[in-house]
Amino acid sequence: MSRHVAIVTDSTAYLPQQAMARHGITAVPLTVVLGDEALEEGTEISARSLAQALQKRRPVTTSRPSPQEFTRAYQAAADAGATGIVSLHLSAEFSGTYDAAVVAAQTAPVPVRVVDTGMVAMALGFCALAAAETAGTGGSVDEAVAAAEKRAAGMSAFFYVDTLDYLRRGGRIGAAQALLGSALAVKPLLQLDGGRIEMLEKVRTASKAIARLEELAVDRAGNGPVDVAVHHLAAPERAEKLAGRLRERVPGLVEMHVSEVGAVIGAHTGPGLLAVVVSPR
Repeated sequence: MSRHVAIVTDSTAYLPQQAMARHGITAVPLTVVLGDEALEEGTEISARSLAQALQKRRPVTTSRPSPQEFTRAYQAAADAGATGIVSLHLSAEFSGTYDAAVVAAQTAPVPVRVVDTGMVAMALGFCALAAAETAGTGGSVDEAVAAAEKRAAGMSAFFYVDTLDYLRRGGRIGAAQALLGSALAVKPLLQLDGGRIEMLEKVRTASKAIARLEELAVDRAGNGPVDVAVHHLAAPERAEKLAGRLRERVPGLVEMHVSEVGAVIGAHTGPGLLAVVVSPR
């Protein structure tokens, strides 16, 4: 069945394939550059390969999609019957992906609303799902955008990294903050705030940091209906344990997603990442 409003996002949403298929969501891939080889996220490089490369200290960078890739996605949506498109992307503070989508939207065959969600990973994914659910029940472009923006406004994303080195190298956190974390030998807890990664708390050990991550998520979830995602990179046991505790402690839990982040986000966080996204409905 064709949809009048199509939803396009990018590969950093890390949506489950089944959810994308069910809602007709298209994800345009970002690129990971490993040495001198450019690889599409999700199809040409796995999170496991990325983690191994980082552990071997191989040079890794990331790159936005080209406007032409968005042009192809928008054309495909129009060919499938869409009369409007909502294009939802990771924070413009992290990537030029939003800018590339804006360029492509100018020559798209149908109207395109490009939205900088200020989010990433399943914080972006939940926005895309909200827009797709609205579009799927006959909602307009404006209504789908409003649903995504409402989700984004209530979203919280907290994460733990073993080291701030990778974020510092990629320019995603200030050198002074990274140096402070290293000098004090603390384990950092960070959050998404205003589309940026900000230091939230400094904890002395990994176990205390992960326990604190759990408390933050439970507190933010409250008692109302809420979706939760737990992400990791090369730390599946840690992620499953945390997800299990949250299932027990979040009374209004509707959906729980547990997944490894892809190569683009992994390149900036490093192995050992553990993240929780809390999305009230």
